[in-house]
Amino acid sequence: MHTLTADPNTVVLAGDLLDWATLKTNQIGTLIKLVVGVMVLAAVAMAYWRTKSWVATLVAFLLGALVMWGIANLPSLQTKVGSEIEDTASASAQVPGPGSGDVRALL
Repeated sequence: MHTLTADPNTVVLAGDLLDWATLKTNQIGTLIKLVVGVMVLAAVAMAYWRTKSWVATLVAFLLGALVMWGIANLPSLQTKVGSEIEDTASASAQVPGPGSGDVRALL
């Protein structure tokens, strides 16, 4: 990474800034996944400590795994949700209006 200096001959390329931003974004994503993993482990431990029930512990584990899976697969989930919304918008049903001339279709 280049530092900005007072030398007018020093060039800071946008690619260096984009590489730095991509690196930091990836590091933040990894940190978020790590924090969520620790929180899931704490929730599972608390579920067992409070209830002493293996069923409650298993449910807490499954819900935590579902949350971690959702966070890990967020980009693919975003595209699936977007495609579902676009597909339903293009296949909307046509409802005859008052100016359509077919009164029997309204009955």
